[in-house]
Amino acid sequence: MSKHPHIQANIRRLPANLVNQIAAGEVVERPAAAVKELVENAIDAGADQIDVTLREGGKSLISVVDNGHGMSPDDLLLAVERHATSKLPDDNLVSINYLGFRGEALPSIGSVSRLEITSRQADSDTAWRIFVEGGDVKEPTPSSGQKGTRVDVRDLFFATPARLKFMKSTRSETTAVLDTMTRLAMANPEVGFSLSDGAKTLLSVPPGASGREQGDLFATLLYRLGRLMGKSFADNAVKVDLAREGARVTGFVGLPTLNKANSLSQYLFVNGRPVKDKMLYGVVRGAYRDFLASDRFPMLALFLTLPPHDVDVNVHPAKTEVRFRDVQEMRSLAINSIRQALSGSAGQQTSSTIADATLRAFENEPQRPAHFNYQQSYAPTAVPRGLSEQSFAYQAPNPGHIQSSFGSLGQASPRTADHQTSYTGFSDAPAGRVEGDEAAARENFDAFPLGAARAQLHENYIVAQTSEGIAIVDQHAAHERIVYEQMKADLTDRGVARQGLLIPEIIDLGDPAAETLLARAEELEKFGLVLESFGPGVVAVREAPAILGQGNIEKLVRDLSDELAEWDQSQTLIERIHEVCATMACHGSVRSGRRLNGTEMNALLRQIENTPNTGQCNHGRPTYVTLSLKDVERLFGRR
Repeated sequence: MSKHPHIQANIRRLPANLVNQIAAGEVVERPAAAVKELVENAIDAGADQIDVTLREGGKSLISVVDNGHGMSPDDLLLAVERHATSKLPDDNLVSINYLGFRGEALPSIGSVSRLEITSRQADSDTAWRIFVEGGDVKEPTPSSGQKGTRVDVRDLFFATPARLKFMKSTRSETTAVLDTMTRLAMANPEVGFSLSDGAKTLLSVPPGASGREQGDLFATLLYRLGRLMGKSFADNAVKVDLAREGARVTGFVGLPTLNKANSLSQYLFVNGRPVKDKMLYGVVRGAYRDFLASDRFPMLALFLTLPPHDVDVNVHPAKTEVRFRDVQEMRSLAINSIRQALSGSAGQQTSSTIADATLRAFENEPQRPAHFNYQQSYAPTAVPRGLSEQSFAYQAPNPGHIQSSFGSLGQASPRTADHQTSYTGFSDAPAGRVEGDEAAARENFDAFPLGAARAQLHENYIVAQTSEGIAIVDQHAAHERIVYEQMKADLTDRGVARQGLLIPEIIDLGDPAAETLLARAEELEKFGLVLESFGPGVVAVREAPAILGQGNIEKLVRDLSDELAEWDQSQTLIERIHEVCATMACHGSVRSGRRLNGTEMNALLRQIENTPNTGQCNHGRPTYVTLSLKDVERLFGRR
């Protein structure tokens, strides 16, 4: 039985103030939403400085001051009417070139607060002021004020007390406003922004910055991103710039080893609008799939620019969601732009934050144990226990003898007997030592980014001397990435091997899902999955990728069907294949505990330098750490 009463009253028009309050519930759900609308209006008005002040997280006061074009008295009256805007000059909703265009923000805010707007145009001697309280509009009156517009929103939601009860704490609301301002500041590096809570400044970035005078927009953007996302991001970001068929993806993405435990540092923009789009977050995950563990997230700021008629920004009242005309093309462009940026030398780099963490770890260690005997240990003739006189000499391989393959890795030096480790950190038996022509090594190792191997520690870490300092390499993680990249290259060159199923797998998916899957049968066959129709809504799998072995074929096919239905593109199959490759690479690589000789160690270093994406292993961990000579000297108090 229905709980809803039958409608008996006649249909009527709602009062204007109630209409505005309903609209406010969609457009202005919290103070951050009001700030977004007001700041976007200021940007549309051509302002290059926008200052925002809050009290109680925006619940008692939101003040937005800009130096834009300003408004006349007539404009002020129209601005607080619903659906009155200057941003659709030709009434064309297909081609939207401004951030705001509905004309709902100011009347919606005015219907649930005490709104005051003061504005002066550049060619006017007088500013004008207008008040709106709970939807009641007063006539504009002359006032004093600088060029531009000042909007003061007091007592937000006083006219709708029920909505006010849903507001969060002052701290939470302030944080939401700061996030909104941060995104707008990223999208508009030519505009200066400030945010204050009345007691302290929470955000302050000047208009434009480094590179603006020379027209270097990427330098300007990176400077702004560094101010907002931190110096570590600016130091470890890679430029993205890829265009195709009128669409372009620009911005900066962080090196894979610069990552976080959540996606809060992923900023996405479409035609200058900050968006939170599910498809684009999926693009980021797919682009970093080979570089990061599933529970880690990269830092990035990506800007998609495309013709206005190819994207619908009129999907949601807050305009945080968009809809692309060609989702497949935009997904492909965005993924390729990130992967292209991370390929080559960028893929072989590790974040400088790794070195910083290493230095902090050293500095946090006690200088020496309590039983440390300074005089005995540093006597002129003393040699640390576990090292021979010879091991102190500068020794390195002849670069001419460095192998380019790992054919010798199976001939690792036999392990020595178990031994105790002394307090100095050196073992009683020396680890793998590097021998060869010292003069040749001195002359040539500068040519290699990872330099020349000097020693192996704990049968897992290779210590190399570089032209600028030292490198410490995790031999297992590095070789794991090398083997994985070789396997992927082999799959690309030869195609995915298939194995026929003794008994075809019959799967009932239902008509829509089966049709979607069968429409992509030719594409799936390239990845080793051969299927065909087996009646209405049913598919038969005849062959599957050999590398997947005896996996759950039915689950794989159902996952593929779900992914195609949601995104019109599947990553599941190739992801499964790559997961198997990664597992095989892990088990087939040089293991921790393997003692390597000098030639083997240097062969590994050269492979790292010549293989893509070797800055991190298949699980997203760094494969090596580099320390500059200046960093090392600082550890010893020489700087």
